[in-house]
Formats: sequence, structure tokens, C-alpha cells
Amino acid sequence: MGNVICIPRTRKEPGNGRVRVESHSKRRSQRKMAPEEEMLHRQALAMAIQQHQLSQRFEGSMSRRIGSTSSRRLNASDRFNPKQVPLNLETLETKKIVLVHGEGFGAWCWYKIIPLLEEAGLLPVALDLAGCGMDHTDSNSITTLADYSKPVIDFLRSLPEDEKVILVGHSCGGASISYAMECLPKKISKAVFVSATMVLDGQRPFDVFAEQLASAEVFLQESQFLVYGNGKDRSPTGLSFNKEQIKGLYFNQTSAKDMALAAVSMRPILLAPIMEKLSLTPENYGTVRRFFVQSLDDHMLSPDAQEKLVRDNPPHGVYKIKGSDHCPFFSKPQSLSKNLLEVVQLA
Repeated sequence: MGNVICIPRTRKEPGNGRVRVESHSKRRSQRKMAPEEEMLHRQALAMAIQQHQLSQRFEGSMSRRIGSTSSRRLNASDRFNPKQVPLNLETLETKKIVLVHGEGFGAWCWYKIIPLLEEAGLLPVALDLAGCGMDHTDSNSITTLADYSKPVIDFLRSLPEDEKVILVGHSCGGASISYAMECLPKKISKAVFVSATMVLDGQRPFDVFAEQLASAEVFLQESQFLVYGNGKDRSPTGLSFNKEQIKGLYFNQTSAKDMALAAVSMRPILLAPIMEKLSLTPENYGTVRRFFVQSLDDHMLSPDAQEKLVRDNPPHGVYKIKGSDHCPFFSKPQSLSKNLLEVVQLA
């Protein structure tokens, strides 16, 4: 299956209630993450998961006693319980949901979504794209969208012949799931684009962000954020925003704890995959039902830009999350999980 890496899973140790983080890797490639960097990532992720689970238990007990779940008032979608959306698991076309992260992120970013989907009886799987998260592929060697998306393609090809999945892509992960829909449409039941690059045939993922970041040509000529991983005399290989820019673009509604996790876990954005034009056909890509989840307080992909994506390439359904920044898996995990459960149930 190549460099397919599922998100570190959590499991309670018998007898002591502690959470243990487990990471699964099928193959290590050229560049290895520094031991201290990997340890910092694991510690941060474990702390975030423990804090999230503790806060859920605390907020649940406090809501019964004083009628408020935290210092800020939460709306109904924030208090969503997966059991409130009962699923007839026997009638579902598939229970498997494959979560594909966006640029700079990794499988770790879905840590709040996975337990909510599992509680509903589903089988979520989060993958690291090549050169991302805890995948050890040399990011400077990735020159195509096919290279970048290989873990998704390998995973789909590893499935039994009659098994399908629901693909979920965030941000530029929309390009990877679009590529997968073109390559292996019969393995995909539905596709969900979460504030994502739901591009047209012949369009680059970067073009979706042109309104915020300028055209690709101007950006490549003038940007101060380019990374030249193969040397200044070669084409740039990535983008690296500073902490304040990342906060403003991605995390304007995200908690300080999740921003801290992202600060030690995000990697430079790979440039080649988002600058490649996609080739999408009605015979393949067009046969998979698509759904779009809009984040209405998104500073990276503005609500107007999201509306344009929906108009230009109409999906089968649109969901909207109020108060969500570009990363609803952090800022509005309950609402996003509810949307995903609704999509799962659609015949």
C-alpha cells in the first residue's frame, strides 16, 4: 500500500484509563523525521486528545448541573451527540469514511472527528498524504498530484473488490479526492468537500485561492513564502507561512490548544500538487455524487469563493457551518460530524 499512514489511534490502557497513541506506518522512505520532532508531535497530539476527552466529560457533567457547557455559550450543533442521529448500519452502502487532510496538515488534524464518527458506528480512516504529517517521503521529491495522492490511491486499490468508501477532503485535499474520483470512481460511494478545492476540469487547486493570494504567476514571482528545498537555482518546492499568517488564514475561530498542536505538527505546503491542472471527465469523476461543506467564517477560502465553487461545479448537496474558520474539524467538530453523518445516510 506504499506510504499509507493512518492517524495515530487512541486506546485506553487496561486498568488505568490512560490514553495511548499508536502510529501505523507501512514503509519508511528517504527522509526520516528527526526523533525529537516526532516525539514533540506525539506528545502534543496525545495532550490534545486527552484534553479534548477530559473537556467533553467535564462539559457534559457541568451542563447537567448549571445548564452551560463552557465559559462561552454553545449552540445546539456544538452539543451534537452522534447518537442523536441514529444510523441503520445494515442499510448503509458503506460505513468506511476516508479522511483526507489539506495543505500543510496531516492525518492528525482529524483527531476530534474520528471518535465522533466511531461513536455513531462508522469506520473512519485518516491518511497522511505523501510528504505530510508523519509520512517519511522526502517532500522535495514530490512533483505531481499523483505522487502526492498516492496513499489515497493505494488505500482504495487495497480494498476488497466489492467495497466502497466515502471520501472526505479538506481544503487542497479536495484535489486529491477529485484525482481519486477520476482514477477509481467505482471504489467511491460519495465525496465530501470541506471548504475544499472542488475544481473544474483543467483547473489548478491554487486557482481557487487566487482571490486571497493573487494569481499563481504573480504569487510565484513575488511571494516571500516560497521554499526552495532543492536549491535556489531550482523551482520552489513549497510554501511556508509564519505563525501569525497561519492563525489569520486558518485558525481565526480555533482554540489556542488546537493552534498549539498545529504549530508543532504542520509542515510546509507542497507546491507542485496545488499548481497542477486536473483532468476530470464526466465518465469517471462525474459519476460520483459530491457534497460541499461551507465554512462561513473562513479567511483562507472566503464564503464568496466557496459560493463560486458551488455555482461553477454544482454538487448534489451543500451544508453550511456558521462560526467555522477554514478548519471546522477544530473550530466546529460537532457540526462537521453531524454533516458527515447526514451524507452517510443519503441513499
